[in-house]
Amino acid sequence: MYTPVSSRAASAYRQVGVQSGVDGASPHMLIKMLFDGLIQSLNAARGALQRGDIAEKGRQIGKAVRILEEGLKGGLNPAQGGDIARNLAALYDYCVSRLTLANMRNDLALVEEVVHLITPVAQSWSEIGPNNGATAQGAGA
Repeated sequence: MYTPVSSRAASAYRQVGVQSGVDGASPHMLIKMLFDGLIQSLNAARGALQRGDIAEKGRQIGKAVRILEEGLKGGLNPAQGGDIARNLAALYDYCVSRLTLANMRNDLALVEEVVHLITPVAQSWSEIGPNNGATAQGAGA
Protein backbone atom coordinates (compact mmCIF):
# COMPACT_ATOMS: atom_id res chain seq x y z
CA MET A 1 0.00 0.00 0.00
CA TYR A 2 1.27 3.46 -0.89
CA THR A 3 1.66 6.02 1.89
CA PRO A 4 1.79 9.68 0.88
CA VAL A 5 5.08 11.48 1.56
CA SER A 6 3.37 13.96 3.90
CA SER A 7 2.02 11.11 6.00
CA ARG A 8 5.42 9.43 6.21
CA ALA A 9 7.04 12.75 7.11
CA ALA A 10 4.48 13.39 9.85
CA SER A 11 5.08 9.91 11.24
CA ALA A 12 8.85 10.41 11.25
CA TYR A 13 8.42 13.78 12.93
CA ARG A 14 6.28 12.22 15.66
CA GLN A 15 8.90 9.50 16.23
CA VAL A 16 11.67 12.10 16.52
CA GLY A 17 9.52 14.15 18.88
CA VAL A 18 8.91 11.16 21.14
CA GLN A 19 12.60 10.22 21.09
CA SER A 20 13.62 13.81 21.86
CA GLY A 21 11.20 13.88 24.78
CA VAL A 22 12.69 10.69 26.17
CA ASP A 23 16.29 11.76 25.60
CA GLY A 24 15.90 14.99 27.54
CA ALA A 25 13.60 13.72 30.29
CA SER A 26 14.49 13.41 33.95
CA PRO A 27 13.97 10.03 35.65
CA HIS A 28 10.80 11.42 37.22
CA MET A 29 9.46 12.53 33.83
CA LEU A 30 10.26 9.14 32.28
CA ILE A 31 8.12 7.40 34.90
CA LYS A 32 5.35 9.93 34.32
CA MET A 33 5.55 9.19 30.59
CA LEU A 34 5.23 5.47 31.35
CA PHE A 35 2.15 6.07 33.48
CA ASP A 36 0.65 8.25 30.75
CA GLY A 37 1.30 5.56 28.15
CA LEU A 38 -0.12 2.88 30.43
CA ILE A 39 -3.34 4.76 31.04
CA GLN A 40 -3.63 5.56 27.34
CA SER A 41 -3.24 1.86 26.48
CA LEU A 42 -5.76 0.81 29.12
CA ASN A 43 -8.29 3.32 27.81
CA ALA A 44 -7.68 2.13 24.25
CA ALA A 45 -8.18 -1.48 25.38
CA ARG A 46 -11.47 -0.50 27.04
CA GLY A 47 -12.63 1.17 23.86
CA ALA A 48 -11.61 -1.83 21.76
CA LEU A 49 -13.52 -4.17 24.06
CA GLN A 50 -16.60 -1.98 23.87
CA ARG A 51 -16.40 -2.00 20.06
CA GLY A 52 -15.71 -5.73 19.92
CA ASP A 53 -12.30 -5.15 18.28
CA ILE A 54 -10.53 -8.15 19.78
CA ALA A 55 -7.26 -7.72 17.87
CA GLU A 56 -6.85 -4.12 19.03
CA LYS A 57 -7.81 -5.09 22.58
CA GLY A 58 -5.04 -7.69 22.57
CA ARG A 59 -2.51 -5.23 21.17
CA GLN A 60 -3.34 -2.56 23.76
CA ILE A 61 -3.38 -4.97 26.70
CA GLY A 62 -0.03 -6.35 25.53
CA LYS A 63 1.37 -2.84 25.42
CA ALA A 64 0.03 -2.12 28.92
CA VAL A 65 1.58 -5.32 30.28
CA ARG A 66 4.95 -4.43 28.74
CA ILE A 67 4.82 -0.96 30.31
CA LEU A 68 4.01 -2.47 33.70
CA GLU A 69 6.63 -5.22 33.51
CA GLU A 70 9.51 -3.66 31.60
CA GLY A 71 9.02 0.01 32.39
CA LEU A 72 7.43 0.56 35.76
CA LYS A 73 8.35 -2.65 37.58
CA GLY A 74 11.72 -2.85 35.86
CA GLY A 75 12.52 0.65 37.05
CA LEU A 76 11.94 -0.06 40.71
CA ASN A 77 14.88 -0.12 43.08
CA PRO A 78 13.93 -2.31 46.07
CA ALA A 79 17.24 -1.63 47.83
CA GLN A 80 16.59 2.11 47.84
CA GLY A 81 12.80 2.12 47.74
CA GLY A 82 12.20 -0.41 50.51
CA ASP A 83 8.57 -1.18 51.27
CA ILE A 84 7.26 1.34 48.75
CA ALA A 85 9.14 -0.35 45.91
CA ARG A 86 8.05 -3.82 47.08
CA ASN A 87 4.42 -2.71 47.34
CA LEU A 88 4.53 -1.14 43.88
CA ALA A 89 6.06 -4.34 42.46
CA ALA A 90 3.23 -6.36 44.02
CA LEU A 91 0.65 -3.94 42.60
CA TYR A 92 2.19 -4.14 39.13
CA ASP A 93 2.26 -7.96 39.31
CA TYR A 94 -1.40 -8.00 40.33
CA CYS A 95 -2.31 -5.65 37.47
CA VAL A 96 -0.45 -7.85 34.98
CA SER A 97 -2.36 -10.91 36.19
CA ARG A 98 -5.70 -9.08 35.95
CA LEU A 99 -4.88 -7.81 32.44
CA THR A 100 -3.84 -11.30 31.34
CA LEU A 101 -7.17 -12.62 32.56
CA ALA A 102 -9.00 -9.71 30.93
CA ASN A 103 -7.31 -10.51 27.65
CA MET A 104 -8.22 -14.20 27.84
CA ARG A 105 -11.83 -13.56 28.83
CA ASN A 106 -12.46 -10.28 26.96
CA ASP A 107 -13.51 -8.90 30.33
CA LEU A 108 -13.98 -5.13 30.41
CA ALA A 109 -14.48 -5.11 34.19
CA LEU A 110 -10.96 -6.44 34.76
CA VAL A 111 -9.42 -3.72 32.59
CA GLU A 112 -11.44 -1.12 34.48
CA GLU A 113 -10.22 -2.59 37.77
CA VAL A 114 -6.63 -2.01 36.66
CA VAL A 115 -7.47 1.55 35.57
CA HIS A 116 -8.91 2.23 39.04
CA LEU A 117 -5.82 0.78 40.72
CA ILE A 118 -3.23 2.56 38.58
CA THR A 119 -4.85 6.00 38.24
CA PRO A 120 -4.26 7.10 41.86
CA VAL A 121 -0.64 5.92 41.69
CA ALA A 122 -0.11 7.83 38.44
CA GLN A 123 -1.73 10.94 39.88
CA SER A 124 0.38 10.72 43.01
CA TRP A 125 3.51 10.39 40.92
CA SER A 126 2.59 13.54 39.01
CA GLU A 127 1.87 15.42 42.24
CA ILE A 128 5.17 14.65 43.93
CA GLY A 129 6.94 16.37 41.07
CA PRO A 130 10.64 16.42 40.33
CA ASN A 131 11.36 18.54 43.43
CA ASN A 132 11.12 15.38 45.52
CA GLY A 133 13.36 13.50 43.09
CA ALA A 134 15.43 11.72 45.74
CA THR A 135 12.39 10.06 47.29
CA ALA A 136 10.72 9.44 43.95
CA GLN A 137 13.80 7.94 42.33
CA GLY A 138 14.30 5.46 45.13
CA ALA A 139 10.91 3.87 44.69
CA GLY A 140 9.90 4.45 41.14
CA ALA A 141 12.93 5.07 39.01
